[in-house]
Amino acid sequence: MPSVTRNKRGTVALAATAGASLVFAPLALITPAAQAAAPVDITVVGTNDFHGRLIRDDRDIPGAAAYAGAVESLRAANPNTLFAAAGDLIGATTFESFINQDKPTIDVLNEMDLDVSATGNHEFDQGYDDLVNRVMAPFDADTNAKGGAEWQYIAANVDEPGGADLIPPSWTTDVAGVTVGFVGAVTEDLPSLVSPDGIEGLTVTDIVDATNAEAAQLTADGADVVVMLVHEGAPSTDCATMTNPDTAWGEIVNGVGADVDAIVSGHTHLKYSCDFPVTGLAFPRPVVSAGQYGSFLDKLDFSVEPTTGEVLAVSHETVDVYNGGYTPDPDVQAIVDQAVADAEGPGSVVLGDINADFKRARQPTDTGTGENRGGESTLGNLVAEVQRWSTRTKERGGAQIGFMNPGGLRQDLAAGEVTYAEAAGVQPFANTLVNMDMTGDQIKALLEQQWQPEGASRPFLRMGTSRGFEFTQDADRAAGDRITAIYFRNKPLDMAATYSVTANSFLASGGDNFTVFRDATAKRDAGITDLGAMVDYLAAKTADKPLKTRFNQHAIGVQLPGGKKAARGETLVLDLSSLDMTGEGDTQDRVIRVKLGKKTRGKSVVDHTLVPGGNDETGQATVTVSIPKKAKPGMRYVKVFGKKTGTSIKVPVRITRK
Repeated sequence: MPSVTRNKRGTVALAATAGASLVFAPLALITPAAQAAAPVDITVVGTNDFHGRLIRDDRDIPGAAAYAGAVESLRAANPNTLFAAAGDLIGATTFESFINQDKPTIDVLNEMDLDVSATGNHEFDQGYDDLVNRVMAPFDADTNAKGGAEWQYIAANVDEPGGADLIPPSWTTDVAGVTVGFVGAVTEDLPSLVSPDGIEGLTVTDIVDATNAEAAQLTADGADVVVMLVHEGAPSTDCATMTNPDTAWGEIVNGVGADVDAIVSGHTHLKYSCDFPVTGLAFPRPVVSAGQYGSFLDKLDFSVEPTTGEVLAVSHETVDVYNGGYTPDPDVQAIVDQAVADAEGPGSVVLGDINADFKRARQPTDTGTGENRGGESTLGNLVAEVQRWSTRTKERGGAQIGFMNPGGLRQDLAAGEVTYAEAAGVQPFANTLVNMDMTGDQIKALLEQQWQPEGASRPFLRMGTSRGFEFTQDADRAAGDRITAIYFRNKPLDMAATYSVTANSFLASGGDNFTVFRDATAKRDAGITDLGAMVDYLAAKTADKPLKTRFNQHAIGVQLPGGKKAARGETLVLDLSSLDMTGEGDTQDRVIRVKLGKKTRGKSVVDHTLVPGGNDETGQATVTVSIPKKAKPGMRYVKVFGKKTGTSIKVPVRITRK
């Protein structure tokens, strides 16, 4: 008799065995039982970038118990429900989870019966070995002790060290007779987002190629519905921009084939619910992301013909968890309460006092303002200074300059007493500090790498820098030539000299595409973590009075429309940008002045309008500088000065006789 193969799209193929003939019954003999059965409705609840936000917060964070209650409510509405994630469930968590290596977050998600998740970059924060041997540790039946994640982590585009296969590419399950498959993928930027030492031997491959190959295999093996879980996301919430083929996200949306019925994404912490036509699919394919921290959930509803496995329709919506009034899950709440109790002792220790908030930069978003990793911030500069200070001794390397990556800053520091829990919330990764030697040329090349490689999720990352280190830039110049001047302790940086530099271990190994760090020499472990450095700094600097927040810019944008020279008695025009810290409530200069010598030769009101785009352009002014008729000819410096903030950065100009 013929064999029957049912594929995902519902096509039935009849294959005759050798020597057999096919006999077809008249259509009239087909009974009602042979007709299509009633469709099966399957719901996939999606989440991403939870980052262990266990406690309700007035910044639209519902807390784990309400988050669980929302999932339970959706399951109650349809028993054929699967709960899936697009990664970054752990890592960069709040203190209650961080202090216990994110075990409370893992326990919460286990209690919520999470089924499957893509690996995010933060799952690799402590390295591949930690992920597969601790985070993914199985339940111990002999001791009845819970291990790590009881859900399945998947990543099709990861080749594991030594040929291991501990993170499968996909996962399937049967729901009411329908086979549902999930393909996982992690951002291709993973090597630049975690410490390279922690993923040595691991290779990240092309997302689209790996997904298409695995989805095709799932379909061939009989999967009726295939969902892609990808830890990569759109750079904006505008659906119309997501098919741009020149972006990494556009390549995914356009390139993933018709074997994939829906895409659940994350990484960029944005909320969107879009769909796009795909050749070979009878319906527009959903592309969704639930924002961050459990504030929302994606809800995908598939209608599937169970006999053929054909997906008849799919709908999608975003569920508001924070404002949804969901009943908190008592078992999850008990886990959270225990985590809070366990963290209370160490977390309540007061480390010191600060006189005003230290904040991250902000930028306009579609829904208000959000974090801007491309902006200079009081918090970024503080942490860079802390790390320089803590390694300033000969025993720790004699650091002269400190650098800090903006992605390592996970929350602001509020004015008043700073507790251990608050300090840990700023830097939850427990990176060690690394001291190294870098030449002036290398430092300039490092600053040029703030402009990220083409296709990166964030095109610009402003590093925090320690006190006494300043520079000017022109973002309109060619790549590799945008840094126009660098000063160390008020003198031009010597490009041929060697400087002692400190950064956290993530940056020191080339994280966030700052690969110049890999070329540094005399690298040494400073013997202290980033959090330990902050503890020591606050103890030393706030023993007698609160730490003062500094609002002076370490970097400004400077353009000279008329060139770098001006004749005596004439004028010089400076187009200035990046004059503002943009944390809410940060001190800003109403007027910026330009001095030549000790006298102000020009001034202008500063435009404080927030500039979108994830850059450092906010705070703009055009200043016309009058050059005195008796000015000394030759190479001179004019000083950009802000009285209120204390900004004071030099700009070299050549003064001519005429």
